[in-house]
Amino acid sequence: MKSTYFPAALWLAALTMVTLLSGCPASMSASDYSREQARSAQNVQSGIVQSVREVRIEGTRSGIGTLAGGAIGGVLGNQIGAGTGRTLATIGAGLAGAAAGSAVEEGTTRQRGLEVTVRLDNGRTVAVTQAADVSLVPGDRVRVLTDRYGTARIVR
Repeated sequence: MKSTYFPAALWLAALTMVTLLSGCPASMSASDYSREQARSAQNVQSGIVQSVREVRIEGTRSGIGTLAGGAIGGVLGNQIGAGTGRTLATIGAGLAGAAAGSAVEEGTTRQRGLEVTVRLDNGRTVAVTQAADVSLVPGDRVRVLTDRYGTARIVR
């Protein structure tokens, strides 16, 4: 019975982790809006792109990867030894799995970004960091959209 429990539990834990992580990435795209931003007014300012620099936007650390990794590690660790040894293996593997799950979540949700500096028509200069989903080069005429919370995006 134990031999059928282990693969089923492992597959279930792995499937859970993949499913949870696939819904994690929060988009930093200039084209994606949150539900709160939809149908709300935004301040629009026009300007000229002064510089564009590639950056890396860190991934999400929601705790889902930690929980899923810990569950998978605990299932695997519980298959080792007996008695106190099994308990220690379960705890150790659960902790290791939690650390690995956290790293996997952060790594899979990390994304390429752009830091775009814009000289606005009013003479002010602003810099906005967003996902690298829009091709921008110095000299491009753009609009800087800013919502009531200060969240900004640069669009053509």
